Amino acid sequence: MSNTKKPWGGRFEAPTDKLVEAFNASVDFDKRLVLEDIAGSKAHVSMLGAVGILEAFEVQQILDGLENILKEVESDVFPWRTELEDVHMNVETRLKELIGAVAGKLHTARSRNDQVALDFRLWVKKACLRMAHKLEVLREVMVSEAERNFGTIMPGYTHLQVAQPILLSHWFMAYFEMFNRDISRFYDAANRMNESPLGAGALAGTPWQIDRFATAKKLGFAAPTRNSLDSVGSRDFALEFLSATSICMATLSRISEELILYSSFEFGFVILPDSHTTGSSIMPQKKNPDVSELARGKAGRVFGDLMALLTVVKGTPLAYNKDFQEDKEPVFDAADTLEVILQLYAQMLPKCAWQTETTKLAAARGYSTATDLADYLARQGVPFRDAHEVVGKLVGSCVNTKRQLWELTASELEQAHPKLSLAALEVVTVEASVNARTSYGGTAPIRVQEAIEAARKSIQNP
Repeated sequence: MSNTKKPWGGRFEAPTDKLVEAFNASVDFDKRLVLEDIAGSKAHVSMLGAVGILEAFEVQQILDGLENILKEVESDVFPWRTELEDVHMNVETRLKELIGAVAGKLHTARSRNDQVALDFRLWVKKACLRMAHKLEVLREVMVSEAERNFGTIMPGYTHLQVAQPILLSHWFMAYFEMFNRDISRFYDAANRMNESPLGAGALAGTPWQIDRFATAKKLGFAAPTRNSLDSVGSRDFALEFLSATSICMATLSRISEELILYSSFEFGFVILPDSHTTGSSIMPQKKNPDVSELARGKAGRVFGDLMALLTVVKGTPLAYNKDFQEDKEPVFDAADTLEVILQLYAQMLPKCAWQTETTKLAAARGYSTATDLADYLARQGVPFRDAHEVVGKLVGSCVNTKRQLWELTASELEQAHPKLSLAALEVVTVEASVNARTSYGGTAPIRVQEAIEAARKSIQNP
């Protein structure tokens, strides 16, 4: 008995084993590509009519049928069937039910291999642009928060040890720069995948005289892909999306870690909003930074999505392999994860309350202005390495006597070096330290203000 229920069943006599059928099916997740699948089919059949492969009335019948399927999908009444394996066969089978045998002409000069490559590329390109737009919103939040908190001093860290005082605005603008690069990565990725694989066939092209440039243009691509093997046998566009997503998640994990630390009782730098925190079922006093903790944790999940697809692709010979069925779930998962976290952070950050007095006091701890004292000596002609050693000994003395640098006496300063006096202590306040860092990209208010203004201009005139 022929396996006629399958669109590819002509060569088969025995039916597919039910377990194989379930194992082979991808419709449960690739039905997310249905809008792209219908768009691709519309472009393809229109081209078949334009080049004379199909009659005009056949094209119209197919287009009308596809439009009816689109309405069913949008109304959530489309009859999805697992035994039809994937989104493509579900749409094609439903089309035949609606318009009859002419539906079979839709697949002329096309393979499921170039069809899925097209659908997936269309989806991932849209996802790149969605992530870039979400990041642009978050980038705007970073600039607004830098403006709102301008003048607030906080400690800057290296090795999670107090290093030098910085402006909180400088901290926000650092993340602005990181998210800016994330935006460019997604736009770059979208630009690189802006080629249509439709018409590549199963792997070798097609003998039909089709117009791949027409379908590429209709679907919003810059051009068709140039090699049929590469068209159906490559998934680097998905890998690039996952790479950009992973890098962005790493940045989000970093800011999450800082907010988790800064909102703790020990730091007390920031109060996170009630709307984006949770409580404890047993400890009434708790306010847990769950959004930030989940964002930090989900970074590992997205990294895993990238590694999963890298592992799938690395052993696949050209051209198409069923392994590629495993490309979609990691991409869908990473996109869903990043999108919601970007939205949550854009909501949460403007609601955070920074504790300016606490951050300023913390900025003065740990002898954070010691470098300023060494620079003072260097400006008096003392070699910086010698100045470094002199100030290092003064810091050691302060540690032993539990004092701050500004509490040193005139005699202690003069004994440490003849060019030191009480006047030198004017440079060791946190305000003086911040104001002194006027190099391009530094944390001095004048430089941070310039950075904010430049950011505003870049946002308004991309």
